[in-house]
This record gives sequence, structure tokens and C-alpha cells, in this order.
Amino acid sequence: MNIRGFEKKDVPAMADIWNEVVEAGQAFPQEEKLTAETAERFFSEQSFTAAAEENGEIVAMYILHPNNVGRCGHICNASYAVRSDMRGKHAGEQLVTHCLHKAKELGFLVLQFNAVVADNAPALALYKKLGFVQLGVIPGGFRKKDGSYADIIPHYFDLRKL
Repeated sequence: MNIRGFEKKDVPAMADIWNEVVEAGQAFPQEEKLTAETAERFFSEQSFTAAAEENGEIVAMYILHPNNVGRCGHICNASYAVRSDMRGKHAGEQLVTHCLHKAKELGFLVLQFNAVVADNAPALALYKKLGFVQLGVIPGGFRKKDGSYADIIPHYFDLRKL
């Protein structure tokens, strides 16, 4: 899998992958799907947006941006989306690893995830494997598509340890 900065030509495929995760209602906080116009603007506004391609097709992506401003602006946040047919093939691990190095390259000191849904077992296992630290549990912090609530588990990774 080749991971690189996104290009305008990647936007339709990336929006489809992003929207697949949004529509599932199990991981991203967003409820509104991206359109062709909003996707390009959204991806362009990030500190870095990656497109991951395999055999000439976009199969995954991530966005990286500050988690806060000012005195906390050295902490970044990221979101990852993998096309459903590519899940379970270590695409997520490649994305997160690439993202950690890109975040450090951009001068961030910490990568923080605000809302890892507690029943997202693959993400939790991956973050543990890669050395992320869990910060605790926020009960009912995520409203799922079906209206039920799931706990969230914030995580962080100290990029100075890379």
C-alpha cells in the first residue's frame, strides 16, 4: 500500500470511504456525509490528509490536524477510514504508523484520540499494539446510529518516543 498526500483526483474515492464510516454510525462523530464540494474543502483544511492506494485505487485515508489551539496546539488528532473490503488486512496499522511519523515531522509532540468507541475492538487492539496509552472511560460518550450510547476511551501517543 502506498500512502501519500492526497490529490484533487483522489477526493471522490476518499469521500466515498469517509462516508462509508459516517453512514455506519459506529466510529466517527460526524453525522453529515461529505459532498464532492465539502470533501475537497474538508480534506484541504487539515494539517495533512493522506490517501492510501493499492493497485491504483484509493483504499484508505486519514486526516491529521491540531486537537486544540494555543498552549495545547502541539497536540494533534487524527481520523482513519479504510474501505470495507480492505479491513482486516493491516491497512489501518499502516495508516496509523504513517500518521505517527507524519505528525512528528509536522512538529506535533502528542497524538490524541478523543473518542475511541469502546466496542471498536480492532481499533483498541491496534492502538494497544502500537503503544498508545488509554486515559480512562467516558460512559455513554458516543451516540450510535441506532440511538444507543457506547463508552469512549481517549488515548494518546507521545511522539517524542518515536
